[in-house]
Parts: sequence; structure tokens; C-alpha cells
Amino acid sequence: MSFHVMLIPTLGCPGECNYCWSSEEKSPVMSIDTIKEVVEWLKNFKDDSVTFTFHGGEPLLAGADFYREALPMLAEGAKPKKVAFAIQTNLWKMTDEIAKIFAEYEIPIGSSLDGPKELNDFQRGEGYFEKTMRGYEIAKEHGLSVRFITTFTSHSEKFREEIFNFYLENGWTLKFHPALPSLRGNEPEKWALDPEEYGRLLIYLLDKYLENIDSIEVMNIDHLCKGVFSGRGAVCTFVDCMGDVLAIGPDGGIYPCYRFVGMPEYVMGNVRDNPGIEELSKSDAWKLMFDYKDYVDENCKDCSHIKYCRGGCPYNAITPTGGEIKDVDPHCISYKMILDEITERVNNEMFGGPSMEMDFFQNPMKPSKPGIMALMFKK
Repeated sequence: MSFHVMLIPTLGCPGECNYCWSSEEKSPVMSIDTIKEVVEWLKNFKDDSVTFTFHGGEPLLAGADFYREALPMLAEGAKPKKVAFAIQTNLWKMTDEIAKIFAEYEIPIGSSLDGPKELNDFQRGEGYFEKTMRGYEIAKEHGLSVRFITTFTSHSEKFREEIFNFYLENGWTLKFHPALPSLRGNEPEKWALDPEEYGRLLIYLLDKYLENIDSIEVMNIDHLCKGVFSGRGAVCTFVDCMGDVLAIGPDGGIYPCYRFVGMPEYVMGNVRDNPGIEELSKSDAWKLMFDYKDYVDENCKDCSHIKYCRGGCPYNAITPTGGEIKDVDPHCISYKMILDEITERVNNEMFGGPSMEMDFFQNPMKPSKPGIMALMFKK
């Protein structure tokens, strides 16, 4: 869907992942009245079809009754717009009751595992793996689709092969992101993944993907390749997302993205006031996001990847500097490494190179082993 509304029922979470930023389990929970206000707000806000993603914190803390009321209210209230749902959860609070509710709306589930049990629990806390897998089994029993996202840290990137094989052996799609400096504890950089190391990891995972192209899907690599081919980013990190993605906090506050929820300086309005785009655009946070876009246009104009990178994630760029725009996403180094690699390989495949067999009558560009083009045509 072209319009994405992220609903954050609570910033609370029962987990205590070492690198996470979330708050405690007893944080306030969104009320059904706020969902009603979301529905009223959207009636005149945009005509686009909409995807609602429940995020957090841990959104299942809102409980079965919340979703039993909220889902039909959102689905019916948004008509005639098309509506889709998704949720990101650690699955600890998944029950048969909640799974049945989600199954009615065929809600895809995103969850989190950092690899095999021992590695995962070292980063995310003792017992995390078993609790998540217990919820996973309940979700699968009700026919729900579940995919996991892995956080690579300064520790776990050393076990990149074990993590890749873990996903390969389980037949799961691999999706991942790098750990950022944490807002929890007094060592914010301890778990953060160095940008150059992340760049090397991306190239490694590209190679591993190509070696196992028929046995696994690596979503990040697919998205990066599609960006190069289409000339436009395939996920929110690599597009000008402002206005197409908005997040609603537990109290109805409207933010540029779920990552900013709970940070008062990034509130643009509240659904209870029914603000339109014109009202939101007067907020400091809205202006800051567009100032970042202008900064990227000026400072990245000579970069060959600007159209499908867009300076990376504004949150990554802005929050470390206290809200000042001083640079682009610090993972720019990583993105350039992998995008350069993809571009070079594509050029070799399309215009000739040591890995090409030129047979113009049967297959004019047949690589001796799977390459980037094979990913683009993979079903």
C-alpha cells in the first residue's frame, strides 16, 4: 500500500534485549477510543489505500480484546479504501485467542530472532528464544505467516555463517538490520555494528545468497538489487518517506515514524484534533524531515546511488546529533559498499566479464554461476 500508518499500542515490552531502546512493560497502552479517533482522522486525511502495522514496544501487550475491537473498526472505518494489516511482535504474548483474531484478517507477522538459541539469548536475554518459538508454533497452528528479522551486532556479526545457516536450515526468509547505539545503559556503542563491518557483512550475505539462490530468500539483498534496477528505493530506509509513512503513539500523537514515538520533540499533532497534511506540515518535526531531504539533495547530488538510497534513514542521521542535520545516515558507508558491488557485478553480467559465456543464439548473457540478474528474475 502507498500509505502506511504504524500504530504503536504501547512502548512497553517484557523483553530486555541488550541493545534495545524500549521502555518497561508497564508503559501506557492505547485505548479503543484512540483507534476510533484514528478512523475519524483518516476519513478526510488521504484517499490512498492504507496498511496498518502494529508495532511497539510489544504490541501484543494490548491484549485480545483490543484487537477484537480495533481490527474491524479500522477495516470498516477506512472503507472504501483498501486496508491491509501487519504486526511486529516478539510473540511472547501470542495465544490461541489472539491467533484466531489475526487469522480472520490474514495478518502477516514479523518477529525477531538473532540466530540460534545460544547466540540469540546472549543478545536478547535468557529464555527469549523459547518464548518466541512457543508463540511461533501457536501462530503457525492457526495458519499465520511468520517471518523473523535478525539484528546483527558487533558481537553476532562474527557468527555470520552460523546465522545464515540457521535460516537456511529452517527454510526461513532472512531479513536483518544492524544494531544502532542503544538508548539503554551507559555503553551505547557496545552492541552497535560498525558501518564498514556492516558493508562487508552485506557483501558476504550477497555471496551466500547467490550460492544458495534456490534455497533461501534474503529480503535485504533483494530490496537493494531492485533499487539499483528500478532507480528507486524498495523499502522506507531508501525513499523520501515523509507523508507516506506516519506513526501513531499510545496517546494518539502523530510522528514521522515509529522510531520517533515517545520523543516529544517529534510530535506533529494528535489524531483527536483531526489534523490535515497542511496542519502537520507546520510542525517542527515535519519541517525537519523535509530539511533532511534538501540536505541529501545537496550533499549527495554527486553520488551515483542517490535516487535509490536517498541518504538512508533520517532517524539514523538525526537522533545521534540531538535533532541537528549534520550528515546523512551513518550507514552511508555500508550502503555505498554494497550498492557499488551490485552495480559492478550487474555491469559485468550485462556487458561482459570473466564470468560470462557469450552465446548469442541460445542465451546471450549466460553467467557461469548465479549472479545479480538471477536474483532479479527469481520467482
